Amino acid sequence: MTLASQPDSKPASGVATPANAAAVKPPKQSIHGRITRMFSSAAKSKEGEKAGAGKSESLKSGKPDGQIEKANSDSDSSGASFTQSAPKPRMVRRESKANGYPRQEDKALQRFEILPAGGHAHHLKSAKRQEKLSDMLRDLLGGGRKRDEHDPDRLSLVSNWADQLRSEKDKLAPEKKGGPNATASLVEKYGKCQEVIGRGAFGIVRISHKVDPKNGHAEQLYAVKEFRRKPQESDKKYKKRLTSEFCISSSLSHPNVIRTLDLLTDAKGDYCEVMEFCAGGDLYSLILSVGHLEVAEADCYFKQLMRGVDYMHDMGVAHRDLKPENLLLTTHGALKITDFGNGECFRMAWESEAHLTGGLCGSAPYIAPEEYTEKEFDPRAVDIWATGVIYMAMRTGRHLWRVAKRDEDEFFEKYLEGRKDEDGYPPIETLKRVSYPTSSLASRNTNGPCKARCRNVIYSILDPNPTRRITAGQVLKSEWGRDIVLCKAGEEGL
Repeated sequence: MTLASQPDSKPASGVATPANAAAVKPPKQSIHGRITRMFSSAAKSKEGEKAGAGKSESLKSGKPDGQIEKANSDSDSSGASFTQSAPKPRMVRRESKANGYPRQEDKALQRFEILPAGGHAHHLKSAKRQEKLSDMLRDLLGGGRKRDEHDPDRLSLVSNWADQLRSEKDKLAPEKKGGPNATASLVEKYGKCQEVIGRGAFGIVRISHKVDPKNGHAEQLYAVKEFRRKPQESDKKYKKRLTSEFCISSSLSHPNVIRTLDLLTDAKGDYCEVMEFCAGGDLYSLILSVGHLEVAEADCYFKQLMRGVDYMHDMGVAHRDLKPENLLLTTHGALKITDFGNGECFRMAWESEAHLTGGLCGSAPYIAPEEYTEKEFDPRAVDIWATGVIYMAMRTGRHLWRVAKRDEDEFFEKYLEGRKDEDGYPPIETLKRVSYPTSSLASRNTNGPCKARCRNVIYSILDPNPTRRITAGQVLKSEWGRDIVLCKAGEEGL
């Protein structure tokens, strides 16, 4: 699809200008012009700094352009159980009138904190978040309000989460009492499997508790994924599926990719994959519980995600099922990509060219449009598309569409039309920036170039033409990507 050039438009902020100001209003470049200039400027910059560009951020949650739905998938994530009995948390979102950031006296109540000296910190507690989700779920399941087909909230985050749980209730893998049929090696190495923290159609994830050999009063925690056979799946295909996932995930070593430790069998011959445990839960439940994330908070997670994707692609691996449910968090805010059940190697170590792939997999709102129209496509571009949908979900608490098919989804059609319109696509155009409370960052023009840099990168990530879609490396090297402040935990995977 070509992007039409347009002469003028309203300011990106959405504030109408007086009629007599039209004569002096500077022309607004089309999306195509902005993106073209973005990359041509990058080629002229010194030492390759300032590559790609992007536009800024904080999306107003006024119009629903599709909202997060927990899409069907065979994969399993390590999201925490919704039946924990932790005390109900106080979800406080107080902001200072001066700069839009939390007051110093509210620090103890904030999941995300901007530090006075620069940078930020995350404070996540999955157990308390799941208690809130349990209350939300009870309210929803007890209400039973029917939604009209044209109800703008029919794709709301919470409603679709409840609908998904209803529809998949009988499809989830059955739970074994007491966990897997433990073998001596499983218990000796990683302790006893106890509470369930995630469940899918073909597997269950539990926490394994082992006494710390160096400190008898402490324990080491691991996430143990118990694989289940698919219906009519032969023993040979079952073993090939799970060993393939293990071989891919265990070969990766990066702060923003989950660390896979071992693959064992229990007493009945079922396979168990042992991974590091992330006590902060998953990104999906975080978005679900708070509505949408703060700008700097979402940016930090997005940069961690792009770092992990860039590393995977450099290693010749594509994930092919990126979504918030498959992004785990530590309590300090480190993001880790998990669940490589749909992953594949598109380039071997001795090869220089990537192999194209085919077939439809993943969760509907995150699937790239070429997967529906092309027999073969680049799996790297598919991953990049999903990251753009994830970023917009973090910023707005919504999906932009249900499925990226023009003839089947009115929201996706609006996006394609918005890309050609002089005013752009509203959910992306209305993204805003806020300044960090430091002298260097606060002095920036938060409504001008910084906003444009973020916006242009998002348009480039969500380009329906995969040959024009930018790479993870280009996102990280863009001015917006370089300006995003990464927390220490995210940088080191703590």
